[in-house]
Amino acid sequence: MKAFLFDLNGTMIHDMDYHTDAWHHIFNHELGGHFTREEVKPQMYGKNQEVLVRMFGPDRFTEAEMAELALRKEQRYQQQFRPHLALLPGLPEFLERAYQLGIPMAIGSAAIPFNIDFVLDTLGIRHYFQAIVSADDVTRSKPHPETFLKAAALLQVEPADCLVFEDVPKGAEAALNAGMKAVVLTTTHEQHEFAHLPNILHFAADFTADAITALPQAL
Repeated sequence: MKAFLFDLNGTMIHDMDYHTDAWHHIFNHELGGHFTREEVKPQMYGKNQEVLVRMFGPDRFTEAEMAELALRKEQRYQQQFRPHLALLPGLPEFLERAYQLGIPMAIGSAAIPFNIDFVLDTLGIRHYFQAIVSADDVTRSKPHPETFLKAAALLQVEPADCLVFEDVPKGAEAALNAGMKAVVLTTTHEQHEFAHLPNILHFAADFTADAITALPQAL
């Protein structure tokens, strides 16, 4: 491996419950839905517009309405999550070691720039990443490999030389489809949910696991 590619939500920060809560509130209190939280949680992947289509069908909203709902959702998410915003344990040290070793790093996320900027600038970690691929930069969401392939191209690294950090099966599947190995953070999903994916090297609760802390030096 020559480069590290990071998903953001659920992988670098433990925030997926806050995304679920924000959507759950909007679906039921603003859009008249009757969804349980358990029904909402499995839909927390891909672009915001895709989430709305999965939950309400393709004809419920215009593009402008979906964009406005997506922004309201992110504003609610940020307001609720801001007091808890922090990198996963061990990740600050991991990023600094990789940075000092000159390992190229990128973010490949289905989040919009509004949310990526919220994390990178609030935590002061933008300088670690040589490339950022957001929802606005791709036409096809994970599990399509476009996000990670574009990140690899921006880093000028071959896809097979990239290691992806992810937290959801669709993201790890996107890595597989890009020809990349993956490390899974079990913040959002359990290990058995990834059993069908042959490209996963390690599972860990955070970045303090021995198998992960050894990675920068192994490159």
